[in-house]
Amino acid sequence: MTASSSRARRTDALSNRARILAVAGDAFAASSNTSMTTIAKQAGVGVGTLYRHFPTREALIVELYHHEIQKVIDLAHTLAAELPPLDALRRWFEEVAHYGKLKYGFSEVIHAATNGGLDDKNYEPFVRAIAVLLDAGAASGDLKRDLDAEDVLLQLSVLWRIPPGEDAATRATRLLNLILDGLRARPAPPPGSPG
Repeated sequence: MTASSSRARRTDALSNRARILAVAGDAFAASSNTSMTTIAKQAGVGVGTLYRHFPTREALIVELYHHEIQKVIDLAHTLAAELPPLDALRRWFEEVAHYGKLKYGFSEVIHAATNGGLDDKNYEPFVRAIAVLLDAGAASGDLKRDLDAEDVLLQLSVLWRIPPGEDAATRATRLLNLILDGLRARPAPPPGSPG
């Protein structure tokens, strides 16, 4: 095997893995009962390829969890740099709510894989991501000072307890509004009133 064909195989394997994770994220967010065969078919790979990358359903779920939460963590820094603090926080909370749909069906698998969260390598980076957004909001005067990022994480954990259904997105929005209102340095003006 030549070096170029070896590189091509690695590139194909990485591409397959990324495609499987993307498809699995969407499929599991829609239904936690999606089969591995369905995921392979939607990703355009054989079942053998899927199992070569993820030998068990649990392995796929845990890898997807790490992959998705890292995207959410990275997004906090991007939003903090690009948007006004309240807009950044709201946009990030919305992404956390989307992630919550994925976590809803798999909380038991993730808890088992991370020793009930005690061995979760994502915990500290996630808390630091929250702190970045809270610090920006406190510096602008939009958010209360001395907010605890871990307290906010506990509030956000309600998002992955929302059962899927027609009103799930509406309920998530209502909960996010409650959380945001509690974090503001001053209450939000009533709808329709001058800002």
